[in-house]
Amino acid sequence: MLNIVDLGQFIIDGNELGIIENVNLLIAAQADPIVIINDGLLSGMNVVGEKFKNGEMFVPEVLMAARAMNAGMDIVKPLIADKDMPTLGTIVIGTVKGDLHDIGKNLVVMMLESAGFKVVDLGVDTKVEQFIAAVKENNADIVGMSAMLTTTMTYMQEIINACENEGLNVQYLVGGAPLSPVYSKKIGAVYAADASGAVDTAKELAAS
Repeated sequence: MLNIVDLGQFIIDGNELGIIENVNLLIAAQADPIVIINDGLLSGMNVVGEKFKNGEMFVPEVLMAARAMNAGMDIVKPLIADKDMPTLGTIVIGTVKGDLHDIGKNLVVMMLESAGFKVVDLGVDTKVEQFIAAVKENNADIVGMSAMLTTTMTYMQEIINACENEGLNVQYLVGGAPLSPVYSKKIGAVYAADASGAVDTAKELAAS
């Protein structure tokens, strides 16, 4: 029978059918769903994240690995109470109002989920009110914002101001082509240059 740790290789290979088949076999053999997630699915994605960071894997391969992991998670999640799901924290994320770019944001979402965060994805063209409602509803720890246009990145300041006016105790993680560490610090946020950097930064924010 397949060892749970071997699931990681199916993730690295982006083998979605292999994940589905073998996760079902493991469940039929009464393997612990939490162990399947931690020692199989997430451990495999951690390797993918490292390889991506080091330039050994590229976006299409990461997306295939993430799809495989999500297929496994879809099978396992119904067997686990929400309170038992391992999580590093909750992140509400969206591309800000006026901006419809989502490829980078979607990759960040997949990588964050793979790292063990609960991610609430608000999509694109996301308004202040949507961020605030989602933070309150999900008791979020971090607000993630993406912008790919110089004309939309200034909206991030409005979101941060509104969250602070509401008294929300969250930290802010931002990214996108026109942003810089200097600008991000100026508006009270932390900058991540790419998806793997977003994961590392989110882990630091969650631990602080």
